[in-house]
Amino acid sequence: MLPLSVSELAEMPTFNSLEEIHLSQLLDRHRETSHQPDQVIVMEQDWGESLFLIRTGLAKVRTYSVDGDEVVMSLLGAGDIFGEMAALDRAARSADVVALTPLRLVKLRAAPFSALLTSQPGFALALARLEASRLRDLNQRFVLQSADATTRLLDALAYLARKSSAANDPQAPIPVLAQREIALLAGLARETASRTLSKLRTRGTVVAAEDGAFTIADLKPLVRRGLLPSV
Repeated sequence: MLPLSVSELAEMPTFNSLEEIHLSQLLDRHRETSHQPDQVIVMEQDWGESLFLIRTGLAKVRTYSVDGDEVVMSLLGAGDIFGEMAALDRAARSADVVALTPLRLVKLRAAPFSALLTSQPGFALALARLEASRLRDLNQRFVLQSADATTRLLDALAYLARKSSAANDPQAPIPVLAQREIALLAGLARETASRTLSKLRTRGTVVAAEDGAFTIADLKPLVRRGLLPSV
């Protein structure tokens, strides 16, 4: 894969308000890296002033409860940035970021990023919208903690599909992941997630491709549960 270009960066929603000179500043001395599934990219309580942009792949933001249980806070897909809060306030990282699929990352310097947030209101607004979207996703998952297993799993699958798609499509192919990862995202025991997924496949709500990837074939159960707006 060729290095990220200014024109490619301009196509990403968070950066499309910036002019070419500003995009060039962001990419000044950037570095690109590749990572494999399960690799920890940043660790909670680490210090660092760099931030990261995902070119391709899927990652999870995780922390641990007081009991030592893993909690998945959010998912990150192509075009998402992370590490920006530590870069802005120079505090320790607030969570781990771990690759779920093969990742291609762009490491950006914090100084031009911070300067552009101050001087370019459109860029600051785009970042605020990104943070609001993450908070909205987290709020919905928090509300669903007491929901039944089917609702929680459908929400997790739709979330995975949307973050795997440039078009935010809940019916986009969901990459092959260990069932443990899907269960963690849904807040379910692995055995419960496996049984529930089998039921959804039997009903035709979810279909599997030959490579093991999943697709939500029928959105009506999600609409009935309030997970998607009716059309």
